[in-house]
Amino acid sequence: MDPVTPVIVDARGLLCPLPVIRVQDRAAGLASGTRIQAIGTDPGMLNDIPAWCRVNGHRVLETSSHDHYYVVLLQLGDA
Repeated sequence: MDPVTPVIVDARGLLCPLPVIRVQDRAAGLASGTRIQAIGTDPGMLNDIPAWCRVNGHRVLETSSHDHYYVVLLQLGDA
């Protein structure tokens, strides 16, 4: 898998804590350096996913808000 092309986690329609759980589940077994792009409709994910990244040694590359959804781009570390 190309670590630069992000793995997409679609968490639209899910409320806290499910977006973080989906990201965590998808990250399991992926190599360090892999990027994950989480897309969701719960604004809490803009805080929850970065907090999960800090605890687990991953890095948030970008967060953004759009009309009807939010995006968090992260890179997996050596957790």
